[in-house]
Amino acid sequence: MTIRSTGGQVAAYAWLVFALLNFVDLFVGITGDPEYSLTTFTIAFLLLLGCGIAYTVGLRPAIIGDDDGVTVRNPLRDVRAPWAAIRNIEGKNAVTVRFTGPDGTDVETRAWVHQTSPRAQAKAESRAEKQARKNQGAGLDLRGRTPTAFAAQQLNELRDRHRPRAKSGAPDRAAAAKQAETARGTVAWSIPAVAALAVPLAAVIVALILSLVG
Repeated sequence: MTIRSTGGQVAAYAWLVFALLNFVDLFVGITGDPEYSLTTFTIAFLLLLGCGIAYTVGLRPAIIGDDDGVTVRNPLRDVRAPWAAIRNIEGKNAVTVRFTGPDGTDVETRAWVHQTSPRAQAKAESRAEKQARKNQGAGLDLRGRTPTAFAAQQLNELRDRHRPRAKSGAPDRAAAAKQAETARGTVAWSIPAVAALAVPLAAVIVALILSLVG
């Protein structure tokens, strides 16, 4: 299961297409003859920096649930938590995952995907409640109607399916507790994401310094 921001992806791909067309115009020449000057390369580095932002903010963020655990991929950092290490998953203003960290203490991470303001969440729940009353009655759990709550619901269902079970099919609490004792999550910087921003930014700074010196 992979959860992404559709709007973020659309915006990121739109920028990448825009940047590609500008690269072609700069170095091949669509609207005029290409000019290989310091200004041209500075503009190119700025476009690359924009591509780095599009990648880290629009394309990279995701919440990925699989058989072993959940991965929260934010713009610059990756969080990986086995199901046994997870203490709680909530979906309010954002999807939050609380888990046992590398040192054994509880760590809470907030997903970049599906963040929303309290006002927007309240409006969404109000609209869902009106629709439910109109169509099926008021006795429904409406929390899953908001994107963050629905994402958290999906993750919790996936987590429940991967809990240890006894022969009877009931949850095996003893086995779950034993797994939780050693299960640990990890938090790490994403080298490709950092490089996607740092390299073009450094190039822009160098180009600006050269233009000032020259």
